[in-house]
Amino acid sequence: MIKKQLTILITIFICSFAFAQKEKDKLPSSEKILKEISEKACKCIDSINGYNKAKDAVNKEISACIDKDVLVYSMTKTFAKTSDDIESGKIKDKKIDVTINSNPQSDEYKQAYYEIETALMDNCTSIKELVSAAETSHDLVSKDPVALDFYNKAIEASGKEDWKEAIKNYEQAVKKDPKFIYAWDNLGICYRRTGEYDKALEAYRNSLKIDPKGKMPLQNIGLTYVYKKEYQKAINAYLDFDKVHPNDAEVYYGIGQIYYDHLKDNEKALDYMSKAYNIYTEQKSPYRTDAETIIGYIYKKMKDEGKTDKFKEILQNNKIRLE
Repeated sequence: MIKKQLTILITIFICSFAFAQKEKDKLPSSEKILKEISEKACKCIDSINGYNKAKDAVNKEISACIDKDVLVYSMTKTFAKTSDDIESGKIKDKKIDVTINSNPQSDEYKQAYYEIETALMDNCTSIKELVSAAETSHDLVSKDPVALDFYNKAIEASGKEDWKEAIKNYEQAVKKDPKFIYAWDNLGICYRRTGEYDKALEAYRNSLKIDPKGKMPLQNIGLTYVYKKEYQKAINAYLDFDKVHPNDAEVYYGIGQIYYDHLKDNEKALDYMSKAYNIYTEQKSPYRTDAETIIGYIYKKMKDEGKTDKFKEILQNNKIRLE
């Protein structure tokens, strides 16, 4: 069935390609094709319900939305390039054999997948929101109607970026229900936004007293120490996060950012960011593109320093293949 569908798709594109050449029309550019394909994938992602789902499950659903159009994108991009080559005179033989690799493990397939994924991360606002919303739980929400009312008022105030009003309502929510984890977590975020970093840390720690495995406060303690410019404490906080949730990409990404942005140690930054990249890739997480971007910045700096060999060595140690 898959082979039959693929044959039909190829036939359609060959006919379209032949017609375009006959009519001397130009096929859409690769950029336009990518835009249309990523917009379609974004609509698919918009329909995913991430509430009360594990992050891996959400990533698989996002990946399925991208996978749907990888072959279509790869084919249309190939035909568009072939059309340009014929028009420019690079190809003179009208009998053209076009091969499309449908193996998901092939470099061609992965390249097309990554291009769609990168376009989504740049232009589809719902993709990061969906990943962030994953792993929510009913246990994190209060059953007290008064506490929930304050919480909802705080959410509304946060939407308007009225952090003081949000803080006032979150404080009332946790006063009414001291075990309201979401309220403590969001209170910490609001304190951080107003520069009240010590209060933010206190809020996160109150959340951890209720749920010692809470990913959100564990991660945000490290981030808050970064804002306080206490970078070693931030690294230690991320390592504490790693003890509770081993092999979480956010640990390596967070430490990598500290070494890159603040401690200016490109080699350590690259090592940690490479580890984050590998985990994101294995999980099919769209955050892979963020790690990839930082790795690109590190390459430019290490190249300027004459350390390209060291750059390659670190990537190879992390089993990342250079193109």
